[in-house]
Amino acid sequence: MRSIVGGSIVGVKLILSNMEIKEKFGQKVKELREQKGFSVEQLANISNVDRNYISDIEKGKRNVSITIIEKIILALDTDFIEFFNDNSFKK
Repeated sequence: MRSIVGGSIVGVKLILSNMEIKEKFGQKVKELREQKGFSVEQLANISNVDRNYISDIEKGKRNVSITIIEKIILALDTDFIEFFNDNSFKK
């Protein structure tokens, strides 16, 4: 029984960590989108990602694939290193 409790605690920590990274990613996307002066619709058109999906990403509601991350980062005219070299992604 003790290992089940420990496993549950670890599981909760993992869920919270995943929520945090999704929120951090979404906030960064929104920040760069607004800096570029893009609406969600414009970013959707440039990245070829559905606007509702982008909206959900910005709200931290989506677990985004690496392919979608690449499309969005390229549409925002940045690269992986520049995008993720942000204090919000560092622990």
